[in-house]
Amino acid sequence: MKAGIQLTKVWFDDDVVELRVDVSDGNSFFSNRVYVGYSTLSEIVSELNVFRDQVYGGLLDIRFGEFGPEFANGAFYAQLHFAKPGKLHITCKQQSEFEDFSVMKVASEATLYLETEPVLLDNFISDLRGLHMEKREEAYLEAI
Repeated sequence: MKAGIQLTKVWFDDDVVELRVDVSDGNSFFSNRVYVGYSTLSEIVSELNVFRDQVYGGLLDIRFGEFGPEFANGAFYAQLHFAKPGKLHITCKQQSEFEDFSVMKVASEATLYLETEPVLLDNFISDLRGLHMEKREEAYLEAI
Protein backbone atom coordinates (compact mmCIF):
# COMPACT_ATOMS: atom_id res chain seq x y z
CA MET A 1 0.00 0.00 0.00
CA LYS A 2 1.15 3.51 -0.78
CA ALA A 3 1.52 5.89 2.15
CA GLY A 4 -1.88 7.08 3.32
CA ILE A 5 -5.10 6.23 5.10
CA GLN A 6 -7.63 3.93 3.43
CA LEU A 7 -11.14 3.49 4.88
CA THR A 8 -13.13 0.61 3.39
CA LYS A 9 -16.73 -0.27 4.19
CA VAL A 10 -16.85 -3.90 5.36
CA TRP A 11 -20.35 -4.21 6.79
CA PHE A 12 -23.27 -1.99 7.78
CA ASP A 13 -26.76 -2.00 9.24
CA ASP A 14 -29.28 0.74 10.08
CA ASP A 15 -27.17 2.12 12.97
CA VAL A 16 -23.47 1.63 12.26
CA VAL A 17 -20.94 0.92 9.56
CA GLU A 18 -17.90 -1.28 10.08
CA LEU A 19 -14.79 0.13 8.43
CA ARG A 20 -11.44 -1.46 7.77
CA VAL A 21 -8.81 1.18 8.45
CA ASP A 22 -5.48 0.68 6.65
CA VAL A 23 -2.68 3.10 7.46
CA SER A 24 0.78 3.12 5.91
CA ASP A 25 3.65 5.57 6.27
CA GLY A 26 5.42 4.01 3.27
CA ASN A 27 7.46 1.65 5.46
CA SER A 28 5.06 0.32 8.09
CA PHE A 29 1.47 -0.81 7.68
CA PHE A 30 -1.31 -1.45 10.21
CA SER A 31 -4.88 -2.51 9.59
CA ASN A 32 -7.82 -2.82 11.94
CA ARG A 33 -11.62 -2.63 11.98
CA VAL A 34 -13.84 -0.13 13.74
CA TYR A 35 -17.55 0.52 14.20
CA VAL A 36 -18.74 4.04 13.34
CA GLY A 37 -22.21 5.52 13.71
CA TYR A 38 -23.64 7.32 10.70
CA SER A 39 -23.98 10.52 12.74
CA THR A 40 -20.27 10.35 13.57
CA LEU A 41 -19.39 10.11 9.88
CA SER A 42 -21.58 13.09 9.13
CA GLU A 43 -20.00 15.13 11.97
CA ILE A 44 -16.48 14.31 10.79
CA VAL A 45 -17.25 15.40 7.21
CA SER A 46 -18.60 18.70 8.60
CA GLU A 47 -15.59 19.18 10.90
CA LEU A 48 -13.16 18.44 8.05
CA ASN A 49 -14.92 21.02 5.85
CA VAL A 50 -14.23 23.68 8.49
CA PHE A 51 -10.72 22.40 9.30
CA ARG A 52 -9.55 22.43 5.66
CA ASP A 53 -9.49 26.24 5.75
CA GLN A 54 -7.46 26.44 8.98
CA VAL A 55 -4.11 26.10 7.21
CA TYR A 56 -2.34 28.34 9.73
CA GLY A 57 -2.04 26.07 12.75
CA GLY A 58 -5.38 24.26 12.60
CA LEU A 59 -5.81 21.13 14.74
CA LEU A 60 -8.49 18.42 14.47
CA ASP A 61 -8.97 15.09 16.25
CA ILE A 62 -10.84 12.22 14.58
CA ARG A 63 -11.88 9.12 16.51
CA PHE A 64 -13.59 5.97 15.27
CA GLY A 65 -14.42 3.31 17.85
CA GLU A 66 -12.99 3.36 21.38
CA PHE A 67 -9.74 2.14 22.87
CA GLY A 68 -9.83 -0.52 25.56
CA PRO A 69 -10.90 -4.13 26.17
CA GLU A 70 -14.44 -3.19 27.19
CA PHE A 71 -15.36 -1.98 23.68
CA ALA A 72 -16.30 -4.00 20.60
CA ASN A 73 -13.95 -4.16 17.63
CA GLY A 74 -10.95 -1.81 17.38
CA ALA A 75 -10.22 1.91 17.51
CA PHE A 76 -8.67 4.58 15.29
CA TYR A 77 -7.53 8.04 16.34
CA ALA A 78 -5.99 10.65 14.06
CA GLN A 79 -4.76 14.10 15.00
CA LEU A 80 -4.51 16.41 11.99
CA HIS A 81 -2.30 19.48 12.35
CA PHE A 82 -1.42 22.21 9.89
CA ALA A 83 1.99 22.88 11.47
CA LYS A 84 2.83 25.21 8.59
CA PRO A 85 0.85 26.30 5.53
CA GLY A 86 0.77 23.72 2.76
CA LYS A 87 1.70 20.74 4.97
CA LEU A 88 -0.72 18.64 6.97
CA HIS A 89 0.82 16.39 9.63
CA ILE A 90 -1.21 13.40 10.84
CA THR A 91 -0.55 11.21 13.87
CA CYS A 92 -2.51 7.95 13.63
CA LYS A 93 -3.06 5.59 16.55
CA GLN A 94 -4.79 2.27 16.02
CA GLN A 95 -5.79 -0.65 18.18
CA SER A 96 -7.13 -4.02 17.07
CA GLU A 97 -9.93 -5.89 18.80
CA PHE A 98 -8.90 -7.53 22.08
CA GLU A 99 -8.46 -11.30 21.91
CA ASP A 100 -7.44 -14.07 24.29
CA PHE A 101 -3.70 -14.61 24.45
CA SER A 102 -2.16 -16.91 27.04
CA VAL A 103 -3.89 -15.96 30.31
CA MET A 104 -5.02 -12.45 29.33
CA LYS A 105 -6.67 -10.41 26.60
CA VAL A 106 -4.43 -8.35 24.30
CA ALA A 107 -4.77 -6.04 21.31
CA SER A 108 -2.17 -5.07 18.75
CA GLU A 109 -1.43 -1.36 18.52
CA ALA A 110 0.44 1.02 16.22
CA THR A 111 1.27 4.71 15.92
CA LEU A 112 2.17 6.00 12.47
CA TYR A 113 3.06 9.50 11.30
CA LEU A 114 2.02 10.85 7.89
CA GLU A 115 2.35 14.09 5.97
CA THR A 116 0.02 15.25 3.22
CA GLU A 117 -1.18 18.40 1.44
CA PRO A 118 -4.43 20.43 1.53
CA VAL A 119 -5.56 19.38 -1.97
CA LEU A 120 -5.21 15.70 -1.00
CA LEU A 121 -7.30 16.41 2.11
CA ASP A 122 -9.99 17.90 -0.16
CA ASN A 123 -10.05 14.65 -2.16
CA PHE A 124 -10.40 12.65 1.07
CA ILE A 125 -13.28 14.81 2.29
CA SER A 126 -15.08 14.20 -1.00
CA ASP A 127 -14.46 10.44 -0.72
CA LEU A 128 -15.62 10.38 2.91
CA ARG A 129 -18.79 12.29 2.03
CA GLY A 130 -19.48 9.69 -0.68
CA LEU A 131 -18.87 6.86 1.78
CA HIS A 132 -21.28 8.44 4.26
CA MET A 133 -23.93 8.93 1.57
CA GLU A 134 -23.48 5.30 0.46
CA LYS A 135 -22.21 6.30 -2.99
CA ARG A 136 -18.70 4.92 -2.37
CA GLU A 137 -17.22 1.94 -0.59
CA GLU A 138 -13.84 3.58 0.15
CA ALA A 139 -12.22 6.84 1.17
CA TYR A 140 -8.49 7.42 0.70
CA LEU A 141 -6.18 10.12 2.02
CA GLU A 142 -2.90 10.01 0.11
CA ALA A 143 0.25 10.86 2.05
CA ILE A 144 3.40 12.32 0.51
